[in-house]
Amino acid sequence: MGRLLKGGLAAGGAVLALGALRRALNPSPRYAAWEKPGYEKFEKKVLVVGGGFGGFTAAKEICDHTKDREDIGVLVIAKDNFFTFWPMVAGIVSSDIDTRNVAQPLRRALITAGASFRRAKLNGIDHENKKIKVDDGLEFPYDHLIISLGGQPNFFGIPGVEEHALHMRGIEDAERIRNRVIERFEEVSLMRGDIPESKLTFVVIGGGPTGVEVASELHTLVHEALAPDYPNIDSHRVRIFLIEGSDDILQELDPVLRRAARTRLANQHIEVKTGTLAEEVTANCVRLKGGEEIAAENVIWTAGNRPNVAINDLDLPVDERNGIKVDSYLQVADYPGIWAIGDCAAIHNVNDENGRGVPPTAQAASQEGKAVAKNVLAAIDGREEDLEEFEYKPMGQLVELGSDFAVNEVMGIRFSGRLAAIFWRLAYLARLSSPQSKAQQAADWILGLFIRPAVTQVHSRKSEE
Repeated sequence: MGRLLKGGLAAGGAVLALGALRRALNPSPRYAAWEKPGYEKFEKKVLVVGGGFGGFTAAKEICDHTKDREDIGVLVIAKDNFFTFWPMVAGIVSSDIDTRNVAQPLRRALITAGASFRRAKLNGIDHENKKIKVDDGLEFPYDHLIISLGGQPNFFGIPGVEEHALHMRGIEDAERIRNRVIERFEEVSLMRGDIPESKLTFVVIGGGPTGVEVASELHTLVHEALAPDYPNIDSHRVRIFLIEGSDDILQELDPVLRRAARTRLANQHIEVKTGTLAEEVTANCVRLKGGEEIAAENVIWTAGNRPNVAINDLDLPVDERNGIKVDSYLQVADYPGIWAIGDCAAIHNVNDENGRGVPPTAQAASQEGKAVAKNVLAAIDGREEDLEEFEYKPMGQLVELGSDFAVNEVMGIRFSGRLAAIFWRLAYLARLSSPQSKAQQAADWILGLFIRPAVTQVHSRKSEE
């Protein structure tokens, strides 16, 4: 009888523990479906346009600070119903990261926090009536409007880049790059005789964190994932170039870490060319200033970023190079109640001696989202004296070059190698907002220690017709 009792208690305890874990991983929404007021019924309306790191953080922060209030409604409008966890996007190229784990669900997270969400595209602002216009002529009112539309590639007027190069601005681009590599391997496996060098040459333009990570992920994809599946192709015929216009790659990092990264890239047989600018990109060639040419049909552009062109249609003061002009509180000058953050805003960096703005990074956008949330709430409550000037405080930078190597600078501490790679994974795993993504990605990484990832090219039949 005693054993049965102990067994029953143990089983009951396990059931209770699993139930508690389930509730922790699936928190209940702030409002039940039948009790949530419509956005337009709230006394004060905060409208956030853009679902990236900046917009998502701002909306979540406002909801977190107003849990005990029923007068403030928050609505997020974005063109996608997910936000891209950008630090992990490059890993999609090698299939080290699953796409689903990078696409963090917006709707569920916002509804749980107490906000509303609509998937739509901003078409204009009615400043007089304080409304925005979206698809199908719909309008949404606001008392405070936070614009966080993000950025887009900047090609600097270089001929052929937009037409012939692959870009790297999101999940779809990472998948497109992976598919391009697989497509080239499939083409070459059918060829007889001489194989054009351009087929298996990949050129990454831009030596910042994104470019370095993409180049390294290309190496992993080719040599670890694809090589065993294509025994008739010598993987060492694949050439990967990394082109950077400045004197060195990873300019934001300490010189010691730059050297460690250069050594790693050299060990991966990635050819790095610094102090080199692309002059033209064609369908099968990259022409560099100085006359050198690289025969390549596969060019990936990661070298520049500019504000979203959609901001030009909003009738707001715009700095063509940096974005919407804002003051030190992140409020658009002469437009009370309108704020701008993220890559689409020209935000002064008070700690940059060279007068450069805040960098267009996920880290910066998250800090801006938290700051603008506090200032919006202060403005709503008439506490103008509590408005805080935004000061960007870089926490460091993590750059992964393969699953077993990274170069990290965190709070002034610099380290590289396998330990840095483990830190990279744990740090970003913790920052994923979806519990499901955390669990799935952790499981994928553990399985990856024993099983080589399956890499397939999936495309619609329409593209074949």
